[in-house]
Amino acid sequence: MSPAATRILLAGARLRGRGLSTSAEPSPSPSLSPSQLPRGKRWDAVVIGGGHNGLAAAAYLARAGRSVAVLERRGVLGGAAVSESDLVQGFRFSRCSYLLSLLRPALIRELELERHGLKLLPRSPSSFTPCLDGRYLLLGPDAELNRSEIGKFSKKDAEAYPRYEEQLEKFCKLMDFVIDSPPPELRQLYHASMVDRMKDKVDKSVFWSKLLGIVMQQGQKDMVNFFDLLLSPASKVLNNWFEGDVLKATLATDAVIGTMAGVNTPGSGYVLLHHIMGETGGQRGVWAYVEGGMGSVSSAISKAALEAGVQIVTNAEVSQVMVDETTGKVQGVALADGTELHSSVVLSNATPYKTFVDLVPANTLPEEFLCAIKTADYSSATTKINVAVDALPQFRCCKNINRKGGPEHMGTIHIGSESMEEIDIAYKEAAGGFSSTRPVIEMTIPSVLDKTISPPGQHVINLFVQYTPYKLSEGSWQDPAVRKSFAERCFSLIDEYAPHFSSSVIGYDMLTPPDLEREFGLTGGNIFHGAMGLDSLFLMRPAKGWSDYRTPVKGLYLCGSGAHPGGGVMGAPGRNAAAVVLDDLKAR
Repeated sequence: MSPAATRILLAGARLRGRGLSTSAEPSPSPSLSPSQLPRGKRWDAVVIGGGHNGLAAAAYLARAGRSVAVLERRGVLGGAAVSESDLVQGFRFSRCSYLLSLLRPALIRELELERHGLKLLPRSPSSFTPCLDGRYLLLGPDAELNRSEIGKFSKKDAEAYPRYEEQLEKFCKLMDFVIDSPPPELRQLYHASMVDRMKDKVDKSVFWSKLLGIVMQQGQKDMVNFFDLLLSPASKVLNNWFEGDVLKATLATDAVIGTMAGVNTPGSGYVLLHHIMGETGGQRGVWAYVEGGMGSVSSAISKAALEAGVQIVTNAEVSQVMVDETTGKVQGVALADGTELHSSVVLSNATPYKTFVDLVPANTLPEEFLCAIKTADYSSATTKINVAVDALPQFRCCKNINRKGGPEHMGTIHIGSESMEEIDIAYKEAAGGFSSTRPVIEMTIPSVLDKTISPPGQHVINLFVQYTPYKLSEGSWQDPAVRKSFAERCFSLIDEYAPHFSSSVIGYDMLTPPDLEREFGLTGGNIFHGAMGLDSLFLMRPAKGWSDYRTPVKGLYLCGSGAHPGGGVMGAPGRNAAAVVLDDLKAR
């Protein structure tokens, strides 16, 4: 472990329904405006973007005694981990991300996020798949419930499911080390001293030896299965384990969520693993709601950062990363209003494309690197619809009416996912430029457990919808009629499973891929800052030769989801990047 890592361990347009307004919840923590910044100050580090990774990186740097400024373009902190109120009067929406599991346990512990207000609300059951034929499937952390529920469809699958979970948990233990470590980049350190080069070689040797030790513990058979999972389509993995369509489809949604990929796409098995390798309260694969919405995650991290001395500035749009033309070193950043912040270290929580194409001056970067950034896959097929309703949906397949919330309302509700074939059809339509006729919808109702985000008796419903291409073959997402038609298509599909859902809608906020790009800076609307294919992970993220958070511009680092280990509300890119920066500062 590096000395810095040791120190860390120690130390778019809104679619309006009835009753929508435009106010956003103010920043959850004290912040400055650009005009309040001290003039002429030279910062030890400047962070572009107040998303959860940027805030985490800033907190760790400040806890190590560095002066740090965080610059957030919007008026509210959090990036895609944000809560906003009064988009529908009286309701608070987690506008983009909506569940938590991947946030690193070390980060929660080291930054004392619970002391800073983070409160998780675990879900049990965690999954509900209604069927049009009157059947349904509940899944969760209760092994006996899983056995009983899966057994309704297949006794064989009920026996296989615990073994499936056990194997994936083994793989997750392998991934934990990789996630929490900066990649051992193979790039030659041409300008480093002989001592630094030797230290770098030692650090890489330690990484590979530790990883080899973990691999050896797995055994040859398990490692073969691990690589089979990484390389295979999710459909192949799940067909090898199970026979029941409903179970396979329910599990397959984790393999395609947030991606422009289908269940038959090679490598989609890894995304399935990526989404189950988190934990809540020490329980692997358990996802939780966050009291107050996902903005409470960013709020807790920002409080830790403020406590450590970080200066957080909102409504501060960075227009350029300043680079010395002679030395090629970072000099700081310039804001859109002309304000300049000077620092020899800049960390960008923006996407790789935004960072290197829009913010870094032209002709500063090597052509090969810039080409890799421009041609990376930023495609998205995701639309988020945040809905306010006056009553809980009552599902046709459930005999009992639960107006206050039953087991079917607690977890993720899978709509339009009764078979992998349905998911594949929806994907193929989007690949042709058309939004899915029968979209794949993940519905969650956090207000069943979180009483702080909606008026009594009313509820917040998140709809994470696929597939919606960034650019439509016919029509445009800018057309209100196209937007309304798609939202109503989603509501009508839910009506098939839960009659009268459409009539319960008070208002909604809709974010298509272009909206996610415009409002939140997510290039292409991709929630992961770039595809999570095998060609875009580990030593290949964001580009070959630059996976260790450093960039071709000396002093400029990536700390967002576009860096290793990728997307999700994880905090690992920010935490790891801070460790690398501290190592580099010590070496100067």
